[in-house]
Amino acid sequence: MKLYLLRHAEAEDFRETASGSDAERALTPKGRRRVRCLAHALRQRKVECDLLWTSPLTRALQTAELMARGLRMARPPVVVDCLAPDRTAREVVAELQGLRPLPDALMLVGHEPMLSRLAAWLCTGDPEGLGLDLKKCGLIRLDLDKIQAGRCATLEWLIAPRWFAMD
Repeated sequence: MKLYLLRHAEAEDFRETASGSDAERALTPKGRRRVRCLAHALRQRKVECDLLWTSPLTRALQTAELMARGLRMARPPVVVDCLAPDRTAREVVAELQGLRPLPDALMLVGHEPMLSRLAAWLCTGDPEGLGLDLKKCGLIRLDLDKIQAGRCATLEWLIAPRWFAMD
C-alpha cells in the first residue's frame, strides 16, 4: 500500500477567526495556492489515491478537499478523529489496521508533529527515529507491505512545498 502523509497548508492565525478557535483556522490564500500546485504536480506525475482521510480541523479539511478535487478523486475526504492534533501515531495505526479492504493508495491529511512521528515509527520502529519536521503542505510517501505497530514501511520520498510552489 502507498501511504501519503500530507501536512495541512498554511492557515490564518487563530486570532483572525471569528471564534478565536484554533480548530476553526481556515487556509490562507497562499495555503490554498500551495495545495492546488501540489495536487497539479501529483496529477502530472500520475499519482492516484483511492481514499483520503483528514483531521476534523478546518485547515486540514480544507487542504483535503482541495487535494481530492485536484487529484480528481471519486470520493470526498473522510473525517477521521484519530488525525486530530492531540492524537497519537499509535491511534492512527490502530485505525488503519481496521481498514477493510485496504486501498492501494491512502492519503492522510493532518498535523505536526504527529505525521512525522508516524512516518518515523513506521519506517524505523522509533517515533523519533528520523528527525523529520514536515513543513506546511509537505508530503511524505511511504510504501507498506502490511500495517503494524512499529517498523513496516519504506520511505519512498518527501516533498517540501518549495519544490512545487508557484509563489
